[in-house]
Amino acid sequence: MFTTNDVHQQFAAFFKSEILQPYAYLVSRKLGEGHICLPLEDLNEEKETLPEHYKELLGKRHRLEDEPMIATQAGQRRPFVLFNDRLYLQRYFSYETRILERLLAFVQTEAVAFAERAGRLKELKELLASLFPPAQSDEPQTDWQMIAAITAFLNDFTIITGGPGTGKTTTVARILALLFHASPDLRVALAAPTGKAAARMAESLKKASSGLPEAIASKFQTLQPSTIHRLLGYVPDSSAFRHSAGNPLAFDVVVVDESSMIDAALFAKLLEAVGNGTRLILLGDKDQLASVEAGSLFGDLCQAQERLNIFDQHRALLFSELVNEPARGLKQEDVGPHSAHPLFQHVVELRYSHRFKGDQGIGKFSRAVIRGDAEAVRSFLTSKDEQVRLYTSKDSSFLEEFGEGYADYIAEQDIASALQKMNKLRVLCAVREGEQGLYLLNKKIENYLERKKLIRVNAPFYENRPVMVTANNYTAGLFNGDTGIVRTDSRGVLQVYFEDSENGLKAVLPGYISKSETVFAMTIHKSQGSEFDRVLVVLPEDEELPILTRELLYTGITRARMQVCLEATEPVILKASERLVKRASGIAERMSTHVHQINS
Repeated sequence: MFTTNDVHQQFAAFFKSEILQPYAYLVSRKLGEGHICLPLEDLNEEKETLPEHYKELLGKRHRLEDEPMIATQAGQRRPFVLFNDRLYLQRYFSYETRILERLLAFVQTEAVAFAERAGRLKELKELLASLFPPAQSDEPQTDWQMIAAITAFLNDFTIITGGPGTGKTTTVARILALLFHASPDLRVALAAPTGKAAARMAESLKKASSGLPEAIASKFQTLQPSTIHRLLGYVPDSSAFRHSAGNPLAFDVVVVDESSMIDAALFAKLLEAVGNGTRLILLGDKDQLASVEAGSLFGDLCQAQERLNIFDQHRALLFSELVNEPARGLKQEDVGPHSAHPLFQHVVELRYSHRFKGDQGIGKFSRAVIRGDAEAVRSFLTSKDEQVRLYTSKDSSFLEEFGEGYADYIAEQDIASALQKMNKLRVLCAVREGEQGLYLLNKKIENYLERKKLIRVNAPFYENRPVMVTANNYTAGLFNGDTGIVRTDSRGVLQVYFEDSENGLKAVLPGYISKSETVFAMTIHKSQGSEFDRVLVVLPEDEELPILTRELLYTGITRARMQVCLEATEPVILKASERLVKRASGIAERMSTHVHQINS
């Protein structure tokens, strides 16, 4: 009897065809690694990683097109799909197809409304100018925030991407101001993959509305954030949602933040739930980590064209009519011939960071990492920089030095101030297990603070324990990623205090928090969307770990506003900067050719 602990072999063994089994094994493993499909052009490279008996089977001459379990034509309902020299599980080919078809539908429906929307924008020219005042700069640059706002007003589907500090949320606030002015009864939904990210976006939008006319600013105060699952209507014990193509969302605008975290399945279902005539605006950083589950759809869409921020002559003329100062409009190199690509003029990259300068500190370091510029990365190993401190030795004193910073929030008596101080710094790690993993780092910091008599670890919820919620709790109004602090209330009862949506305090008894972690340290994946004044990034010593990529390192570095400390060996830092995540999918190729030959 065949037995194995390898889930991919278990999946492959389900199919009786020995010819199919190695392919089934690879498709299953690829999904586990975040890929949507198996590119057959990579088969020789993948063959070396197969169990021995599969290597032999793969060597046999056979046409996959002849396999009865593989669909090659429209209408065939089979477990696998062979398309464009890529092998998919049928379900994931379906997701990819549905995403492509919905994007094409967005482009077709918005074309009908283009002339009316362009005319309305011209009427709002004065408001547009007031929303985007000239920047205080010696050299006027293209105002990509304004270009993004105009684009989102005209389109039904818009992607706005940019690194930290480029003003994605500020841009959306101004887009909504334009839309609220044009339609006072506008229905707006705010969503993100996590409740914490959604709440943070809503809070940022409310702050960004200050200075707007009262009639418009008041609209922002009514915005209610939601997770994508809650927005779509999560059905327990089901992969379906209440809102779908047959029951679309009842909103005029849907804004989704941290879109790089959305996997293929959720992406397809989100797009289908947005009805015709509803604007969908996706925000995110294309260079950040992709979703934990299969697919990197946001990054794929951002990189589906050879260049971003290219507009045709017709759109360029409209921009010139709307932008008062020519220097803030498109440059000659930003104007090109019209393209039939579905995403042409639908993706805008914000390129100027108001937080980091690209020629120094965190901005320079993060740019070097995401570009894989080994020479620039190596220069930080030998130079001194106030914003970037690297620890490449095995001396663990750096952790205690950084952990000393947590003393500030512990000493602070005012709970609201203590929460703010606690969230000014964070240790970030790549893995959970091992010497540089989450569990041991949290324990080391606890031990250090206990030796200093700053805390006393005498119970799971001890006084001053920093807590991160790890599962949504709608009853308590807590979301996955919310952070709080354990303190005794006026009656001597231990409570976990969190900031509420109005920047006040919310106290929750520990017994109501079923899933949580101590959060002196957290994983880089969990930190996405968060910001801290100071960050310590700790990486494992094994430079060959596949998880150590430039996207992971970039995401960790850019969580810091003022200073990032990085503890890792030089080979690990350089190897991580070199390793680029490339998740296999066919969406870019299919989009560029408008191929939809197999419908599911």
